[in-house]
Amino acid sequence: MSTASTEVLAFPSIKAIVRDNGTAEVVVAGNSRVVPDGDTLQDLRNNALALVVGEAQTLQRPVRVQIEDPEGHGELIVHPDNKIESVSYEPRPARRRAQAPATTPETVAPAVIETVPMAAPQPVVVSSQPASVEERAAVVERQPWPPTPVEAEANTDGPGASQLSDSKGQRVTDAQVPQAAAPASKAPLTRRSLKETSFLVSEPSLEPAKNGWRGFLTSLGFRMEPSAEELAEREDIRTVSQHWPGPRVVGVVNRKGGTAKTPTTVCLSAVFARFGGGPVLAWDNNESQGTLGWRTEQGPHNASVLDLVDSSTRLLSPESNSADLAHFVHHQTADKFDVLRSDENDEGDHEVTAEEVDIVHRVATKYYRMIVMDSGNTARSANWRQMIHHTDQLVVPVTAMEDRAEAARLTLQTLESRGGHDAELARNAVVIVSEATDSRRGMAGDALKRAKDEAQRIADGFAPLVRAVVRIPYDPALVNGPIRYEALQPATQRAWLAAGAAVAKGF
Repeated sequence: MSTASTEVLAFPSIKAIVRDNGTAEVVVAGNSRVVPDGDTLQDLRNNALALVVGEAQTLQRPVRVQIEDPEGHGELIVHPDNKIESVSYEPRPARRRAQAPATTPETVAPAVIETVPMAAPQPVVVSSQPASVEERAAVVERQPWPPTPVEAEANTDGPGASQLSDSKGQRVTDAQVPQAAAPASKAPLTRRSLKETSFLVSEPSLEPAKNGWRGFLTSLGFRMEPSAEELAEREDIRTVSQHWPGPRVVGVVNRKGGTAKTPTTVCLSAVFARFGGGPVLAWDNNESQGTLGWRTEQGPHNASVLDLVDSSTRLLSPESNSADLAHFVHHQTADKFDVLRSDENDEGDHEVTAEEVDIVHRVATKYYRMIVMDSGNTARSANWRQMIHHTDQLVVPVTAMEDRAEAARLTLQTLESRGGHDAELARNAVVIVSEATDSRRGMAGDALKRAKDEAQRIADGFAPLVRAVVRIPYDPALVNGPIRYEALQPATQRAWLAAGAAVAKGF
């Protein structure tokens, strides 16, 4: 049975403050207690409430706690037995994207700069339901009473206008009565076709909040509507989860090395595979030896793209099936996509030809719905140009360094100068700006701030040139070794999801 809020003392004053910079504190009677760190904001909330539960156990009675959070503020009652009741909760107004800060926050949707109008559904944000009887009463009291009469278009001075009296004795004509009160005989009966009628509900019901304080209160039994940030994340998930008619090819290009082409290939492949649920191939289309195989999980063999070319006739035959590909691709057990490695034979000097790209493309499009192609640094090579021929969506990664940005600009300029399909890819490209640099020791303090500022400057510069620009925050898990999506920080995962959605909108 719930505790009446008036029965719980307001002493001592307790506040639980969670900030969007990853810190939190619990203030008891003016004394601040640092909340243990957590991997996510939800972890911080749970750790903060654990301290409050400890205070309630010390006092051996329920206590009040004021909560402050990036998503809203309110009051809870916390019991010594870990039972938590919501007294009130007021969500903060959702900020429009145009008012978002320049750098990518760690707790909101990442910045995606759309430079060509896109027809995307706008989520409807519904305010949270009151969590107590007092709040429900307050909502009712704010409504005008009695209701404002509905003005009618009919002439109220005519001889046929009857008159009524309201509760104050004033006379009201029937033209001032709402139209719904008119006799049913006045409404014309329109007969509809059975083919034009359906009793099915067209819009799915909105699922309650799962993230933040809203999600926490939902888990306690208080149905809370999702925040604007959660609705935006759900829309991005829906976008990358679609299956398009026919395979799609994403080309990841930049004429300079060290621009995060391989991490971009891995992360986009992981996003489409994890959320879309269909077969996704990450293909290292380097002229000779690329690095995609070094940044991903190796299968029980050493096969490369040349081995697949040699077996292409059998793989393209009607007798072959998708399981036969396991001899040539390296499956990523956690992120659910396959990797086709480049040739790693140091003794040979073979360079992939345009004809071999066509052969691999025929095999890949037979078995995969999505193909993400990593590339080398030579825009004049035959395999690079043939990759562009097969590309449906161009992605240009760049790190927060001016020479990398200049190389990306020259890559787009080269494609635009060729005209036709190449120029259309350049105009419709997605530029992904990473805050990472060449540093192998990580970044902190002033170096990280400079990288953020430079990434913003580069993003602003590309915004009027391409369809979309997405910012990716610095993450140590992207610097060295095999890349795993789950190893990325939550803000980085959210940014790559936004990048995947921006790519999917181009299909």
